[in-house]
Amino acid sequence: MTKSDLIEILCETQKLPKGRAELLVNTVFDSMEASLRRGERIEIRGFGSFEIREYKAYEGRNPRTGSAVPVRPKRLPFFKVGKELKERVNNGRLSARRSDGSRGEVGRVIAVAEKAPQTVEREVAPLAAAAGGDSRS
Repeated sequence: MTKSDLIEILCETQKLPKGRAELLVNTVFDSMEASLRRGERIEIRGFGSFEIREYKAYEGRNPRTGSAVPVRPKRLPFFKVGKELKERVNNGRLSARRSDGSRGEVGRVIAVAEKAPQTVEREVAPLAAAAGGDSRS
């Protein structure tokens, strides 16, 4: 699945114009990126968590010549899959309902979104205005 696929799904399921769906997806990803840059951990219950892992400098090898090459320290994003998602994937059930019939976090979000597509626009409009953008397409 790509970013474009997510935008298309929002357009189809929430009856949003493409511009608004794109703004929504970009807002979510930009917020996550900013949080990770600040070194914050992102936890999405039932899905997984993102965090930054820091790696020290070390001496690597050039695979072609075999000579030593210094590798600089780096910070890389790391994703750890959540228990519920892992179970649903392994059991072949990526549905909004859990095995006990209750709705997980994703299911609750889907249920709310299905009942009130305008909520998405109300939530995004202030973010877009603060960023100097326009939430209308």
